[in-house]
Order: sequence, then structure tokens, then C-alpha cells
Amino acid sequence: MNETVRTTLPLSRWQGERGTYHLVVLTGAEAQAIATHAAISRLEFGRARGFGSVKVVAQIGETRWKTSAFPQNRSREWVLLVSRKVMRAEDIAEGDAVTLELELL
Repeated sequence: MNETVRTTLPLSRWQGERGTYHLVVLTGAEAQAIATHAAISRLEFGRARGFGSVKVVAQIGETRWKTSAFPQNRSREWVLLVSRKVMRAEDIAEGDAVTLELELL
């Protein structure tokens, strides 16, 4: 059974040495749900995925895609990258509030 996390968060921009990334940062109850899912998966499969990530099917508006959420700050926060392709398809930009659905795989 897959768990689903739904929330509305601002789309943020992060400038790195290798480029610009757009992302949402999940905190609170949503982050706890993802961390719990990651811990159960680790127990079930005996190891963590790369960087401690969790596979998800993300959806913003009508756009769905397979990706991963990545932990930050000892799993108190989780980061989901949002591609320019998704941003164009849903007509969203930095600072916009996006309604996000994550199916935890």
C-alpha cells in the first residue's frame, strides 16, 4: 500500500555552482510521513536508497512524474526538485504556491 502526502508550498529557487534549481521543501507532518516511510522501507529492504532518498510519484496540477524526495536536516525536511518542464506545463514560477501530491513508493 502506497501512502500519499498532499500539501501546498511555495516554489523556491536555489542557485548552486552548477546551475539553478527549483524545489519545494516539505516540513512538519508531511516530512514526518516521508521519514517514517523511509524508515519502514529501510527495515523492509535492509538498506537505504542513495542519499537516503524516497521514490515518489509527484503531481502538480495535471502533471505527474516519477522522481525522488531527498532528506535534509536529519530528515526533518525533505526536498523535491521541480523541473523547468513541469514549471512550463503548469505555468508556475519561483514564489508561487503549488499544490503538491506525493505518492510514496
